[in-house]
Amino acid sequence: MSECMHLTLCICRIGAYTCFRTLCCKGQPPPRPEYDLVCIGLTGSGKTSLLSRLCSEATDNIGPTTGFSIKAVPFQNAILNVKELGGADSIKKYWSRYYQGSQGVVFVLDSTSTDEDLEMARTELHSALQHPQLCTLPFLILANHQDKPAARTTQEVGRTHTQVHTSTWTNVHTREHTHRYTLTQTCYMLRTGGNNQ
Repeated sequence: MSECMHLTLCICRIGAYTCFRTLCCKGQPPPRPEYDLVCIGLTGSGKTSLLSRLCSEATDNIGPTTGFSIKAVPFQNAILNVKELGGADSIKKYWSRYYQGSQGVVFVLDSTSTDEDLEMARTELHSALQHPQLCTLPFLILANHQDKPAARTTQEVGRTHTQVHTSTWTNVHTREHTHRYTLTQTCYMLRTGGNNQ
């Protein structure tokens, strides 16, 4: 008789454990969606520093990107796979080879740059906006280095601070009109006591 009670007790424990696991331990959380972005801008605009900071990496010994780098930037609800393309003249001509599969574009602009460099950045931005693989994608334009005294405001860069624009663009290849969302935002990395903020 005690053997029958012992067996019944074991079955009850297994049942209770199964119910507990079903209710409390639902298994792995669903995977976060991943989005592929391309990050472009001239050399020295702060692309690598910005992405390194977003990935909680050290930003002390960062040099210009040669070619490209890919970083996974984790957020609570998504992961951004960002292809950062170097901004040197010898590399810019290859940017379009890395546009395929992108779902958004981040253009980083040094807001302290000279008028000549700002004009070059405008040319590169305009070229990217018109590219057939990017012409319908959302664009984020970051006016970086806002902590420096010579920084231009977003109005001086050409947009209103943090205003979202819906623009109509003509795809140069298909002559179709498309709508695109563009956000211009200022940013900078604050250094306090040797740590970046």
